[in-house]
Amino acid sequence: MSHTILIADDSLFIREALCEFFERDDFSVCGEAENGKEAIDKAQELHPDLILLDLSMPVMNGLEAARILKRMMPEVPVIMYSAWGDSSTEKAARSAGVWALVSKSENISVLLGKAHSAMEPRESERFQPFYTSGRRS
Repeated sequence: MSHTILIADDSLFIREALCEFFERDDFSVCGEAENGKEAIDKAQELHPDLILLDLSMPVMNGLEAARILKRMMPEVPVIMYSAWGDSSTEKAARSAGVWALVSKSENISVLLGKAHSAMEPRESERFQPFYTSGRRS
């Protein structure tokens, strides 16, 4: 069964690439957003199984959006996809309810693997730390 995903990134190029990768990997992209506020609005409307947020976006960043989304939809895993990945980002993401952090420098297979893991019932309850090149940042 195909799971639905909402993808939020302020870069149209990255959104389009992510949509293509997820569609090829048996996900159904139910919506796209270019900022955190739009992601919240679309999540309320579309009820995705999974939400992918960029950290740095205009209007409302991914961390702020994740905090609100987790209060509204606590059962929906949120994955943060970001170029930034230090320990303070990891701590802030964990406190915002983010399920996993994935670096944009990682191979797309890492992001897709985390997305599939998030859809497994027991796995979605554990925080997945940020890994870059197989090592913690």
